[in-house]
Amino acid sequence: MLAINGGVPEIRNKLAPYKTIDQNEINAVVDVMKSNCLSKFVGEWGEDFFGGPQILAFENEWESMFGVKHAIAVNSWTSGLTAAIGAIGIEPGDEIIVSPWTMAASATSILHWNAIPIFADISINDFCLNPDTLEESISPFTKAIMLVDIFGRSADIDKFIPIAQKYNLKIISDTAQSPGALYKGALAGTLTDIGGYSLNYHKHIHTGEGGIVVTNNDEFAERVQLIRNHAEAVLMKKKFNSLNNMIGYNFRLGEIEAAIGREQLKKLPSLILSRQTAAEKIIQSLKEIPGVTLPESDLVRSNVYYVLPIILDLDQFTVDRHEIFLALKAEGLEGLSEGYMNLHKLPMYVKKIAYGSKGFPWITGVAHRDIDYTKVQLPIAEKLHSETFLEFEICKFELNEHDIQKVINVFNKVLKHYSKK
Repeated sequence: MLAINGGVPEIRNKLAPYKTIDQNEINAVVDVMKSNCLSKFVGEWGEDFFGGPQILAFENEWESMFGVKHAIAVNSWTSGLTAAIGAIGIEPGDEIIVSPWTMAASATSILHWNAIPIFADISINDFCLNPDTLEESISPFTKAIMLVDIFGRSADIDKFIPIAQKYNLKIISDTAQSPGALYKGALAGTLTDIGGYSLNYHKHIHTGEGGIVVTNNDEFAERVQLIRNHAEAVLMKKKFNSLNNMIGYNFRLGEIEAAIGREQLKKLPSLILSRQTAAEKIIQSLKEIPGVTLPESDLVRSNVYYVLPIILDLDQFTVDRHEIFLALKAEGLEGLSEGYMNLHKLPMYVKKIAYGSKGFPWITGVAHRDIDYTKVQLPIAEKLHSETFLEFEICKFELNEHDIQKVINVFNKVLKHYSKK
């Protein structure tokens, strides 16, 4: 009997939280504390403009592992996205196409530069932007595409590059959730003009807060470094004459966080393998249940499983998604959510109120055309969110063999109970 109907829950103890910190990180932090150098950044041009020894080593090690020319550490991936967009030369009123299925910062980092987010629909196959319908969202004012490598898997980049070339657009990769995922043998986030990763506490590797911007473009890297560290204050001494978007910030990562990141980076392959092992066992156990679509991983695009996304064909079940969700929760399964995001439905976009109360930057004189987000139709994203999508946040848990079997038992117990077959 299902627990929601009075039966015994399958999981009676909380799943252990995801834990990547061990004695190696503790030792690294102690060493930094003993060094008395918690940060070496100085907001003026000189030897310390690029940070201290841990920052420099962390960036070098990331460049080596990810095969990129430049890796720039920042204090969050939100900061990284903001710096990346400024670095590619976005102007007020320019449009950047972005997925509605992403953390809010993907879009607000566009607004930061008084540019306009244009939300386009996603693909039901990978939850990334849909290349087949993307061109419908391109206007004469479009300057870039932000590809969000969502849930642990890369967007199908080769389908976007010809579109970007056709319209002379830059591509930004938001690979916050997918560090280590492979696309045709290369690491996701490294194949576009500029990209990067989150080091937030529930990501694959983390420093509490933090992020990494990556690019092979020397100019973009230099501009990110400037935006990270009070650009406007150093341009004269640096003899850097390009002033556009050189509004600098304190986006600097500390030495302690960088030291933790160095130890975490060493573990990335094993952490990914552990996540893949757990997710693929769950997927294998559920793949024969009618009406359940599960994520893919293949030789073209691997999956590092930030979350386990599930699509339900409700014609195959006797109840709706919400009833299934409640039954799964009653069995003791934590980390479940119904739907994901639809950023274009947030009040900020519906009412077009961001900076101040007068509609800036969507007002005439900044925006090149009127964007009415209430009329934006994104049928795939909207149906998934409102009706058919469930996620299990596998990123939040440290699953041993016993836990994996318990999770499998919960899904099988509930989904088979409500299956029409």
